[in-house]
Amino acid sequence: MGSHIPSFAGDVRAVLDGLRRIVQFLRTSSRDAERRVNLSAAQLFALQQVATFPGASINELAGHTFTHQSSVSVVVQRLVTRRLVAKVTSKDDRRRVRLAITEAGRQVLRRSPQPAQERLIAGIASLKASDRQHLVDSLAAISRLLTTGDGPPPMLFEDHAGKRGRLRKGDQPAGGGSPSTRP
Repeated sequence: MGSHIPSFAGDVRAVLDGLRRIVQFLRTSSRDAERRVNLSAAQLFALQQVATFPGASINELAGHTFTHQSSVSVVVQRLVTRRLVAKVTSKDDRRRVRLAITEAGRQVLRRSPQPAQERLIAGIASLKASDRQHLVDSLAAISRLLTTGDGPPPMLFEDHAGKRGRLRKGDQPAGGGSPSTRP
């Protein structure tokens, strides 16, 4: 008996090939960031966005990274621990905390690769609105089948429970030396 190939096999392969290329690009970019500046791709993207939008709050940074507030908060805390980002009390409202890049953070950005998320976001944004909506609907449907949907997803290549990018005992901050914690 011959094997029966479903009529949608070509479509499935094309989608999987596209996903494989995107995941490979993201994985390679993430490894490059880790190798060059000892940061996860998520940390590099968040650091770049803090530099681009000085004084942003965690909620504003979540908007700039297209990520849930709780997910970006975890990443920012890792950057604060490494003294690449400082939390600064707002002069206008002492109850508000703003984010500022430190000198060590600026040094890291000077030698870092372009965050992969920028290219991914630009690619999605370049699609026609109707194509973006189809992509949203299709990925949401597949995601519902694959995941439990418990809580917001972490930033790309950042595991909430993992230890990736955390300063280990004896490690120097990514900027080296004695970084300033002031903007």
